[in-house]
Amino acid sequence: MSVAYVDTSALVAIVLGEHDGPPMARRLKDFTRLLASNLLEAELRATCARERGTFSEELFADFRWVFPDRSLGPELAAVLSAGYLRGADLWHVACALYVTPSPGDISFITLDERQRVVAAALGFRV
Repeated sequence: MSVAYVDTSALVAIVLGEHDGPPMARRLKDFTRLLASNLLEAELRATCARERGTFSEELFADFRWVFPDRSLGPELAAVLSAGYLRGADLWHVACALYVTPSPGDISFITLDERQRVVAAALGFRV
């Protein structure tokens, strides 16, 4: 089974028809399980409203939502020890850490370079 945690930047590229969108859509189809924080939906809806993109619930058909049932303090601290990220980017990487004790077991999919560097430093496949 191939698992990926997906950051909002990946879906934004697809929805807004950016040059990275088609390759990203193909890449996501390679995974048997896609995970994301439900923050992704809020970020994507906001981006679609701002950029007049078309939002579709179908984008999330293959996703499983990550709903932490406790503080992500340990994960947030671990991410920040690997490098600084802004709030939402920090939250996504922390949620990915929350779902796996072994970051090397899953991929972290993002188009944000800083987030990619930090996720790689934590051991995620990027």
